[in-house]
Amino acid sequence: MSKSFAGKVAVIQFPGVNCEYETVAAARSVGLEAELFRWNLDPGLLEESLAVVLPGGFSYQDRIRAGVVAAKDHIMDKLSQLASTGRPLLGICNGAQVLVESGFIPGLHWERVDLALAPNVMADREGYYCNWVHLRNERSPCAWTSSFREEEVIPVPIAHAEGRFVTDDTGMLEQIKKNGQIALRYCTSSGLVDPAFPVNPNGSMENIAGVCNREGNVLALMPHPERATWLRQVPEDLEGEWGRKRKAAAGRNDRMEDEGPGRRFFASLLSGKGAALPGKGSAGGISLLAEKEGRE
Repeated sequence: MSKSFAGKVAVIQFPGVNCEYETVAAARSVGLEAELFRWNLDPGLLEESLAVVLPGGFSYQDRIRAGVVAAKDHIMDKLSQLASTGRPLLGICNGAQVLVESGFIPGLHWERVDLALAPNVMADREGYYCNWVHLRNERSPCAWTSSFREEEVIPVPIAHAEGRFVTDDTGMLEQIKKNGQIALRYCTSSGLVDPAFPVNPNGSMENIAGVCNREGNVLALMPHPERATWLRQVPEDLEGEWGRKRKAAAGRNDRMEDEGPGRRFFASLLSGKGAALPGKGSAGGISLLAEKEGRE
């Protein structure tokens, strides 16, 4: 384990997560340095990290409710400090649940829990649901989606039982919408936002799949982009452009390592709104700079 995470993407390994290795591989696929960071290491080692990712899985066995125990872990104090001063922070599935339970998302009142990720509400079924879905990239300040065009449709898989973004504070929901904090919505393969199952796979309000903070450096994302990083991961029968690409590549091993639709979430760290210089920015107006591009 490295003693320094300067310039690296740190993927936090809480007990019970199961997507950490795939997440490291996804970050490395775009040329980023990435490494696992165990939850019980010295959090100070993250001080000069390029970005931090909380991966999917079942941290602390999802006891009480998904993400809540990890949200109380002492490492989250350091992540709060880093995120509030501009460090890019991504939570995927269970990681998104941790960010919501920590009050980083939506972040209107930093560290106050204003949203919930409730049990899925689905037609003719209940509990855990795993399938490929389509997301529409919305106009937002999100650093993690800056490589996508506005309203671009992105197919990725989901795998969760508690992924439904909800709040009973209608005023706060309107504020999130006004701020452009709804970064991604569930949609059809043609980009239509339909609230019915299976387009909306969990009953999430406003078809929300991902929410960022006002400044755009923190994203809570329920789908799994690391499971859509290579073309070989895309189903041949998937509707839309990416399904056609995968079908056209069938039987060609050289094409299987081509880019998949989820890779650009990680590539966004190298774009204009991407990586934050350690120690720069403020909670009121975060400066997001392409550090890696500046070095090359």
